[in-house]
Amino acid sequence: MKRYLCGVDLGGTKLSAGIFNADGTVVDKRKVFDHKDLDCDGITNRVIALIRELLDNNGIMDEDLQGIGICMAGHVNYKKGLLITSSNFKAGFNNYPIREKVARKFRTHVILDNDANAQAYGELMFGAGRNFSDLIFLTVSTGVGCGIIVDRKLIRGMTGTAGEVGHTIVDPHSDVMCSCGNHGCLMSLSSGQYLAGMYRKYLAAGEKSSIGVDLSNVDDFNGMMMRRGLEDDDVISRKVLADSASAVGIGVYNLFQVLNPEIFIIGGGLTNCGEIYFDMIEEKFLSLVKKMMYDKIEIRPSALGNSAGLLGAAALTLEQV
Repeated sequence: MKRYLCGVDLGGTKLSAGIFNADGTVVDKRKVFDHKDLDCDGITNRVIALIRELLDNNGIMDEDLQGIGICMAGHVNYKKGLLITSSNFKAGFNNYPIREKVARKFRTHVILDNDANAQAYGELMFGAGRNFSDLIFLTVSTGVGCGIIVDRKLIRGMTGTAGEVGHTIVDPHSDVMCSCGNHGCLMSLSSGQYLAGMYRKYLAAGEKSSIGVDLSNVDDFNGMMMRRGLEDDDVISRKVLADSASAVGIGVYNLFQVLNPEIFIIGGGLTNCGEIYFDMIEEKFLSLVKKMMYDKIEIRPSALGNSAGLLGAAALTLEQV
């Protein structure tokens, strides 16, 4: 096995790159925010430059790398190394061959995958999933993503888009339209980008906010404000959190019935609400599964936290080892 792993976590506002030892310990990493207004080639060149800077600064040759893993939010064609589409960037990235363009500049192989798959594999290799063979990683943040691992292998499906559980429908009678155009998707009933609409529903029904949120400023409500609301015992914030947890609990139940994993690992920004969120998710899951669960299944928080994407991308280079 080569000595070093390289990972890139490419987000809409943040671009991170890191070099890690084979055991997952960090050698060096960098984070920049100067790529978001660039076009596709400009963003790709910024990724290449950041990787090269890390290698040069640490005296690491391309040949010393196990590989370079790149993860990003969006639909990824894993086999062809294409970013099919992503709503996180001003640049189009429609069927864009980012893997090939990066691979031309380095003498090592390059892997492209979506961020949920990378985070799932990172948890398997270095995090909360180290002692398990079958796991599901859910990230509940701006959107909802999922990485599925069976027998210590990522399940990607025909194109590479398996695991898009954010667009599974958990309430067909919901009047909330998801960005995909359907109603009642898990993402539209639980994730950060829909929190304001969830809060608005309670304000419109006559509920009172204790954190100064009203119909004139409710569009600014976000995960950070919800955490403050929980601390201040804001009734609406707790109800919104409970609604999100209920939808996630239904999602966990559906995944359990299809895949029967050993463990669910949940990460993403909304998990910063703490143990209360996990308790609500588990309570909903157990209320649905009843006596159909024959072996205990754990629901744990991510062990890698904010490093899950970057370390997960680096971990992808170990997948074929």
